Amino acid sequence: MRRQIYSLLVENTSGVTSHISGLFARRGYNIDSFAAGVTTDPRFTRITIASTGDEQILEQIEKQLAKLEDVISVKLLDPEDSVYRELVLLKVSASDEQRQAIMSISQIFRAKIVDVSKDSLIIELTGSPSKVNAFIELLDEYGILELARTGATGLSRGSSNITVVD
Repeated sequence: MRRQIYSLLVENTSGVTSHISGLFARRGYNIDSFAAGVTTDPRFTRITIASTGDEQILEQIEKQLAKLEDVISVKLLDPEDSVYRELVLLKVSASDEQRQAIMSISQIFRAKIVDVSKDSLIIELTGSPSKVNAFIELLDEYGILELARTGATGLSRGSSNITVVD
C-alpha cells in the first residue's frame, strides 16, 4: 500500500466536489484527505486529495479523475518534486505544571499557541504530514482533547509543470 497525493485543477462550479467524491464512493476508493480552495483565477479551484492503495488502484484513480468533465488537470505530487503542507489545530489538556513542557515542544516544532485557557491550550502547526504526525504523537501523552486537521495541500516545484488555462 502506498500513499499518493493528487493535485487537481478544476472549474469552480457547484457540484464539482460532489462529482469527485462520488467517483471515489462509486469505485470504493478511500480518501485520506481532501482540501480545496480557489486559485488566483476565481474561475478555478485547486483540490488536493490524498489516497492510499496499491499501484493499480492509484493508477485507476488518476485515470478516472482525468475523465471527469470539470477536471482540467491532474498532477501526482511526488514528495521529491513538490511541496505539500498540512494545518492542524490541537486542544491539549495543560495543567500549570505541564504548560512549560508543552510550550517547549511547540517551540521546537515552530508551532503557535493561539489560545490559552485555565486548563488547556490550542496550538496551531503547519508542516509536512510527517511533521504533523510527530507533533501529535509527542503531545498525545499530555492529553489531546480535540484535534482538527486540514489534510495535505501542495504544489509541484518549479515553473515547468504549470497548467495554463485561457
